[in-house]
Amino acid sequence: MPPVAPLTDEILLRRFADGDRSAFDELFCRYRSMAYRVAYRLLSHEADALDAVQNGFINALKHLKRFRGHSSFKTWLLRVICNAALDIGRQRKRDERFPSAPIRPALNEFCSATALPVDAGLERDDLRRAVDAALARLPAAQRQTFVLHVEGGLTYREVAEALGISIGTVMSRLFYARQKLKELLANYQPT
Repeated sequence: MPPVAPLTDEILLRRFADGDRSAFDELFCRYRSMAYRVAYRLLSHEADALDAVQNGFINALKHLKRFRGHSSFKTWLLRVICNAALDIGRQRKRDERFPSAPIRPALNEFCSATALPVDAGLERDDLRRAVDAALARLPAAQRQTFVLHVEGGLTYREVAEALGISIGTVMSRLFYARQKLKELLANYQPT
């Protein structure tokens, strides 16, 4: 018997619209790790990232009728997650409850083992902290564009659609983000 091809997002969305609640569960399982990585990179705080993922998926579920299919579901969902993360980030700045220094996220159901290997050594942890600190120093627009492209795996066109900007702006933001990251990480020395 030939292997069954995985269901596309479009099929799952159609099934959900027809009343199959498990279809959205499948979409959640498909995108939760990616959503967590994007939220964490934007917020640099594990609890806030988890809140952003939860809020983002709740918002996506509540406003699913707004998804028109002009972009992929993944692109639309990551934009919703980004908005939830930015809302939490603004709230955090108002409350000033948390330190601004990023911390390493714990492995949990939102962060797959491939994102942070269990056997990662101290050198990898140091590098991750250095990258997190460098990302936190990027301007918000550059960080958001970079994170959607690198962590979210979106193409330039998908990033442009998600953020409502031109592809040229995406290219420019990514260029300057990479330049700034290269500058910030130039003196990195593993311990």
